[in-house]
Amino acid sequence: MSFQKRSFLASVANLLIGIGAVILLLDFVPIAVGEISYQIRRFRSVEYSVDTADGKKANDLFSALLNGSEVLNVEPTNKDFAVVIEKIGVNAPVVKNVSVTEKDEYFKALDKGIAHAVTSSTPDRGGNTYLFAHSSINFWQIGKYANIFNLLRKLDNDDKINVFYEGKRYQYAVIGKEVVAGFNTYPLTRQVLEPIVTLQTCYPPGTTLNRLVVTAKLVKVYK
Repeated sequence: MSFQKRSFLASVANLLIGIGAVILLLDFVPIAVGEISYQIRRFRSVEYSVDTADGKKANDLFSALLNGSEVLNVEPTNKDFAVVIEKIGVNAPVVKNVSVTEKDEYFKALDKGIAHAVTSSTPDRGGNTYLFAHSSINFWQIGKYANIFNLLRKLDNDDKINVFYEGKRYQYAVIGKEVVAGFNTYPLTRQVLEPIVTLQTCYPPGTTLNRLVVTAKLVKVYK
């Protein structure tokens, strides 16, 4: 093989490696930004809250970070179907009745909000309300809200999850967190004895290897 041909092939290989590195970087940027933002809020003692009767209040994240030790007012994106998780700064609409098996359907849904599994319950009916988002190494395919649950791993028992549905606010408290294989459908199909909400995302973030599942039980309904 001539020197010129070897040099050309080496250049092509380096270019492909560079492109791959850029794609990988772009995919993990939202994950890094979310983690950094979370750590800054924790360091500055800034809290999101849908209940701001007590404490100092701020209407935007910048002023809250600037002053520290403030409560950031959170108004849900809507009250028809939305989720607010104060600890990790989630405030997003929910797209109702989405297939968990049709990739094109849930990718389309994740451009508009968190996906609600079509085979699961809704908050007003009790049972298991199943909400999911997916992260993927194919960053150009996933929707705007696909990475919304990347910080679910930060939730601990008793942390609050607020689900707004048809004008009511359903507040849940976390009771469990587990990692399951991607093909494991038990968290979706299991029988439950009390109203719960199940939140699912891919794990580790940016991959589709496993699923991180957070379970929370209903503790209060605000009318």
